[in-house]
Formats: sequence, C-alpha cells, structure tokens
Amino acid sequence: MELEEETPPSLVNFSNSTNSTWHGCSRNNVLKMIVFPVLYSLLFLLGIILNGLAAWVFFSIPSRSHFIIYLKNIVVADILMTLTFPFKILSDSNMASISLRIFVCRISSVVFYLTMYISILFFGLISVDRCRKTLYPFVGTNSKRLAHRKLLSAGIWVVLLALSLPNIILSSKAPKSDHFSCSSIKTELGLKWHEVVNHICQVIFWGNLIAVVVCYILITKELFKSFARTRALNSAAQSQQRRRKVRGNVFLVLAVFFICFVPFHFARVPYTLSQTREHQFDCRQKLIFFQVKESTLWLSSLNSLLDPLIYFFLCTSFRDSLFKILHLSPGMCRALQYSMDAPANSNVVENRSTQM
Repeated sequence: MELEEETPPSLVNFSNSTNSTWHGCSRNNVLKMIVFPVLYSLLFLLGIILNGLAAWVFFSIPSRSHFIIYLKNIVVADILMTLTFPFKILSDSNMASISLRIFVCRISSVVFYLTMYISILFFGLISVDRCRKTLYPFVGTNSKRLAHRKLLSAGIWVVLLALSLPNIILSSKAPKSDHFSCSSIKTELGLKWHEVVNHICQVIFWGNLIAVVVCYILITKELFKSFARTRALNSAAQSQQRRRKVRGNVFLVLAVFFICFVPFHFARVPYTLSQTREHQFDCRQKLIFFQVKESTLWLSSLNSLLDPLIYFFLCTSFRDSLFKILHLSPGMCRALQYSMDAPANSNVVENRSTQM
C-alpha cells in the first residue's frame, strides 16, 4: 500500500538552505498541523463509537447472505483504519517522536492504505451482488455460495496483506536526521516494490470504479422497468414516493464510493507526478498538490464514518439487531422500518434492490 508521504529529502535540503522563499511553501502550516489533526480527531472519536457499535451488532448476526459477509469485512477494515488515526494526528501535528514517526511510516500508514483498498474491493463486490439480485431476484443463496464468498473474502485479505508486508519489511534503513521522509528509510528494493504496489492499487481502484458504474447503470435500467410495470397499479403520488425511497437506498453505496474514494484517486495522479518528476514542478505547486492530496485523503478516511449509514439503511438484519440492543419499542421499530423500506405491494425487484 502507499505509505504516508513525508517531506522528500530534496525539500528537506531546500528547507535547510537560506532561501527565504521556502517559508512560503512549507508543509508545516496551519492546515497540516492544526486543521487536519482536529478533523482526524473528530473522525476517530465518532468512528470508534459507531464502528464499535456496528461490530457489536454484527457479532449477533449470522452470515446468511453475501451482503452480510461483505459488510462484516468492511466493519473490520473500518475499525483498523480508525485505529491508525491517532498516530497520523501525532505525526501531522509534529508531536510524535522519531520512533513513533518511523512506526507511522512502516506500519500505521501501510495499515491505513491496506484497509482503504480492502473497503474499495468489498464495495465493488457489494455492487456486483446488488446488481445480481436486481437482475435475477429469484436466484437464492445456499451454503455452498456462502462458503465461496467467505473464501473470497479471506483471499482478498491474504493477497493485500502479502502486497503490504514488503512495504513494512523493506522500510528498515535508519533515518539520517530528525527531518526524514518515509521513502528515505526504505531500501532500494523497497522503493521499487512501493512503486509496483502503487500501480496495483490504481488498477484496483479504477477496476472497481468501472464495475460499480456498470452495475448501477444496469440496476437503474431494471428499476425503471419495474416502475413502469407497477405504475398502472398505483397512483402517481404513491409511485413517486416509492421511487424516491428506492432511489435513495439503492444509490447510497454509489454515493459513499464517489464521495470518499474518487476525489483522492484523481488528486493522487498530479501529486505522484510532482514527487517523481520534481524538476517539472516548483515548490509552491508541490505544496498545492500535497494539500489537495491530504484533503481528499481525509475524505477517504470519512468512509469509516459513513459506512455505518450503509449498514443501517440497507441491511435489515443489522437494523433489527440494533433495535433489540438499544431496546427500542416494537412500534418505533416498525415505524422506522416502514419509513425507509419500499411498500409491501412493491415489485419483488424493488424489494430485493432496496433490502439485502
């Protein structure tokens, strides 16, 4: 996975020079040292509560559908990602010791990106699963298919962990000064491996983006056919109300995917170019790319906070278990259930699209 990029050695040398213009483009500014640590602190506090509750609820839910299996994997990834936030907060605010900054470079940042791409892969699988259930609503799930999905989930973790471990093992060089970058403690082989993994991560993201877009285009076409078939049986007001509910539920996954992951991967392209082709960019351009990358990276981190919304609005088993744990009255449970789900007389396709 991609490591957290610190100030590259060339910029460190530049900062040690007498050129006064450096102070105008230093990364150690209010945005990096104050704003982002505060934002990540909020994410950590809210995320650890919501994801902790989500994990507690999911422990009581049997894995009887592909959707539940994928969501459980995302819960684990979100908890691991949330646990990396305190280390990033200390590092960005310059409150971390040298040993802690080495830990951030070698382990914490690797875990952060590992969990990000695990979430991206499972979002892709969820989209494929929702598409399959929309197009083929009468195809059930059996124990053999569930076992295959569990093996697939385990395989994803094993493969991405195997890709990540060299980034940890090959970051073994001792820092030469207090002002070091994550790349400066990597061996020559580690730098090459890091570049290869970056390309693999890009393929993972863009491949999943294409899969998600194609799946939701197919889902949209099928839903409009379903609306057309049921229009004659319902009034215009009922049809419009049901359409809004179905559309909101169906496209929640798509919205979270685009909000959290798409901006970062677009911003990452010029940022990476500014790091690998330093002679083509001046210091201020590099600073701008760095700030945009960090801003969109925070949006990627926001995924750990938005995922519980997906669990609540799209997973009936999660919602029912949560009501029981919180001891909500049956009347309140039914009222909330009715307000979010499609009406009982909806087409089978609609029900399977909005509820997994």
